[in-house]
Order: sequence, then structure tokens, then C-alpha cells
Amino acid sequence: MATWNSRGLRGSTLEELVNKTNEQYREKGLALIQKIPTPITPVRMDKENRHITLAYFDQQSTVDYIGAVQGIPVCFDAKECSTNTFPLRNIHPHQVEFMKAFEEQGGVAFFLIFYNMEDLFYYLPLRNLLFFWKRMEDGGRKSFRREELEDIYYLKRKGGILIPYLEGLQTDLENRD
Repeated sequence: MATWNSRGLRGSTLEELVNKTNEQYREKGLALIQKIPTPITPVRMDKENRHITLAYFDQQSTVDYIGAVQGIPVCFDAKECSTNTFPLRNIHPHQVEFMKAFEEQGGVAFFLIFYNMEDLFYYLPLRNLLFFWKRMEDGGRKSFRREELEDIYYLKRKGGILIPYLEGLQTDLENRD
């Protein structure tokens, strides 16, 4: 399997990396995570190539991924950031509400953030995002800085897994009240 720094994965999108990671976890029997497609309505089709050339979103999507890890329901969204400051406008209120409701039902919700300028992946537990979200709602910063994040949630590559987010999940579970 190619590693993140290999030529084979240069230019891959974050979604492709997460999908490949999910496949690795499935093959190892560790998790079953599915990409949730955003519902669209096609408006115009290229009949010759059978491609949609114009469409609109039917409804707002909730999260990018949902599934189970060793019997634990999980949902998460993957976000990319090109600076050391993550704008909260990249997360929508309906996503936060869905994730809160998901955790109320016994699941675990989180964000995977890829800091592309530094080639770093970060596991952001929902409860940590909610701290920044409340601060914004109370009139504070509309973003958070990398230096505000807990170091224990940076994902370190090991075992050939492209984005080892199960390590972040384990840390998250260990640090719940």
C-alpha cells in the first residue's frame, strides 16, 4: 500500500484519503464507515457521456461519514484548512445539531481536519468543537487557532494507515467524563 508521502498519492483529495483509510479499516475488520453522498437533483445531462453537467442540492447534508467502529456508532466530517486558523463558517449549524443529537443517542461525533500546509491531520472531538462554537455564539472569535488545540489529538501515521483516526477515537473515548 502506498504511503501518504509517496508519489502515488500526490494530488489526492482529502476525501480520497479518508475513503482509502476507511477501506483499510474495513479490510482489517476494525471499522465499517460509509461515505454519505450529498443528495442532488440533476438539471442538465450530457447524454453522450452520461454525465451530470448541472445540478442543485436537494437538502443540506449532515456529515460526510457514518458507520461503526467495534460496535460504537460514529459520524464525522472531514475539513481541510490551509492556514493555522480554522474558520467556523466551514461548519454549518445543522451539522452541529445533527452531531449533538447523534451523541445524545450514544454515538461519537468528530471532525477530521487536514492542515494541508503542514501535512497534519487532527481529530477534533465534538465537545471540543462545541467550546469554540459557543465562544462564537457568545460574540467571540469566529475561528480557532491551531495553538488552541490539544496536542493529544494530532494523528501520527503508523501501521500503514493513511489517516489513523481510530487513534484519535481511542483518545477521545479515554478522555470522556
